[in-house]
Order: sequence, then structure tokens, then C-alpha cells
Amino acid sequence: MRLRPRILAVSLVAALAATVLGPPAPSQAATADRFGFAYVDNPIMPVWTVLDPTRQWGSWKTAFPALFAEGLRQAPGRYLIRFPQVGTGSRGNVHVTPVNRTGHYCEIVRWGQSGADELVDVQCHKPGGDRDDTQFTVLWTYSSGVLPPVNGSHAWLQWGPAAIVQAYNSVGGGVAVAPVGVGIYEVRLGGVGVAGTFAGNLQVTAVQPNAGPRRCKVARWGPSGADIIAYVTCFDSAGAPVNSEFTLSYHRERAVYGSFGPPKYTGYFFSVGALQTNWNYPAGGFGFNSVAPVVPAGRYLVTYPFLTEKETHAQVTAYGSGSNYCHLTQPWKLTAAPAAEVDTICFDNTGSPAPHSFLSTFTSRV
Repeated sequence: MRLRPRILAVSLVAALAATVLGPPAPSQAATADRFGFAYVDNPIMPVWTVLDPTRQWGSWKTAFPALFAEGLRQAPGRYLIRFPQVGTGSRGNVHVTPVNRTGHYCEIVRWGQSGADELVDVQCHKPGGDRDDTQFTVLWTYSSGVLPPVNGSHAWLQWGPAAIVQAYNSVGGGVAVAPVGVGIYEVRLGGVGVAGTFAGNLQVTAVQPNAGPRRCKVARWGPSGADIIAYVTCFDSAGAPVNSEFTLSYHRERAVYGSFGPPKYTGYFFSVGALQTNWNYPAGGFGFNSVAPVVPAGRYLVTYPFLTEKETHAQVTAYGSGSNYCHLTQPWKLTAAPAAEVDTICFDNTGSPAPHSFLSTFTSRV
């Protein structure tokens, strides 16, 4: 597997201060060019193992319908995920969400190409930072091209040690990151939002090439005209702020991997958000998803009406101050209502459940 290339030192200013990328070159593709999502249901996989077929899908299915995403456990908490026939080097965006009630958390180590396949390298930790096994969801996506913002929007970036490694913005706007303190980063996504109002959904995942324990989250975010500004904060195993690499993505009226129509059975939810951060396309647009607290404190049941078609996927990111973090407690349930019930839980740094806010996103593949 080829490792991610480091950014060349083009300028000292760019390496130490804000990094800005201009709009991508137009192409015919206005949705995800290639993508894959999966759920690691069995965290002990000594050989390549097909992952849960009801919770995986990818762009390879058009040409290779008989192939499936697979997983392999390399060491305690260390996994390779293989998305077949979609390899495109170290390009694209990756997110990981743990699935447990024990406070284990995960980060991306690297991703790259092996033959025709795309491999994602994941490391998970238990509270305190030791490497340990857990279930998790994983998403990889790559996009190019532009589309009008009235058709929704999608943007993502990979932040490296001191600069943006790569980025994408579906409306052709710029993408910028500026470190503003230890483990604190201001992100600006040009033109992807709705002027003057909260709209869309963010997801963030830590990247740690040395596989050391890292967590990243959204501290706060909002509109600046049609731009979206978000502050990302990252923490070590002791809950102390720490500089870290990370991935961030934004999607508005689209699936988390950037496409729409398909999928039309898709939505997202911000637990303390305004109307346009609560979107469910088949339910009729804004305001139809809901959340209910359940025992213990810090656990929440998010309900997405109608999003139960075919293979499905979920991601969660914590929102707010401090080192608290959030993920999934168990695989989501598809009810006869029909609805998808996404069981979400948040923790303090000791791994004890604790109330906290979060951003959730859910999609079917159609």
C-alpha cells in the first residue's frame, strides 16, 4: 500500500499559517467519482473477511457486483479495510466512527492503493490510550467536478502536519485551514452553505500516521455569508489539546459521501441545530428526524424516518467544547415504521458516558 505523500515545502508561510486551495478543475462528475462504506462487525479477523453485507456498498458494485468490502485485523485495534476495484492512490476523504459502549475510539493511520483496490488503515484505542479492538464504521470517498450550490453541496479536506494535503469543494469555492492554537484549527469552506443560516452537516476524524491515540471533533461552526466556518479541536489520550492531522467533510442536501439521486434515502441531524441541519429527503426535507435521550445519561436515540432502503451507513462526530467524544453504541436498527434508529453515545475522557452534543448522518445506498 502506498503511503500518503507529504506536502512539499512550497512556501514557509503556507506551511506555518493558513493554507488555501483554489477551486478544482471542472469535469463531468458532480458527485462522488468513487466511494465505499462498510461496518466492521467482527473486530477479530485473522484473515481477510467479508464485512457485514447489509451495511456496505461502493461504486465498484456497478462493474463488479459480486465483490465485497473486506477487513483484516493486523494487531490489537489495528485494521485494514479493503474496498475492491476503486483504488485511486492516497486521494480522497476517510471517516471512522467506533461502535461500542465502552468508550473505545478510532483514528485513521493512512490510506492508499494496493493493486486495483483502496486500503484504509485504522487504529482503535480504549480509554487511556492503549490499543484495543472495537467495532466501527468506515467511509472512503473521492470526488471531482463542480455543480451549482442550489443542487446541494459537498466539500472535504485532509489536514497534514502543517498544511492542507488535499481538498475538494463541489461548488468551486476555496478551502482553507488556519491553526489558531494548540490543537485548534479554523476551517473555511467557500460557498457551500446557505447565506445567514445553519445548514448541512460536518464530520471529522483524527489522522495519526504513528497510530498514537488521537480524537478530533467540531468545537463550533456556522455560516459566514454562504461560506461555512468550523473550528476543529483535537486531543490526546489524556484529554489534553494536541496538534493533529485530521479529515473533515461537509454535506448539504446530499449523502455523506457526496452523492444524491442516488441516494435519495439519506439525511443528517445536528443535536443542537436549527431547521436546515435536520434534513431527511424522503420525509419531505427539513425537520423530520428526531432525538430522544435514553439511559444512561449521554446516550441518545436518533430516528431517521424512511431511510431503511437497501444497504445503509452511519457516521457520528462530537460537537462542543472540551475533550468529550461521541460515537455509536451498536449497529443501527431498521424498524417496520419504517425508520432507522441510530443509537448514539457520548463519553468524557475517562470513557464514562456523559451528556454532549453531536452531529449525525445516515444514508442508504439508493
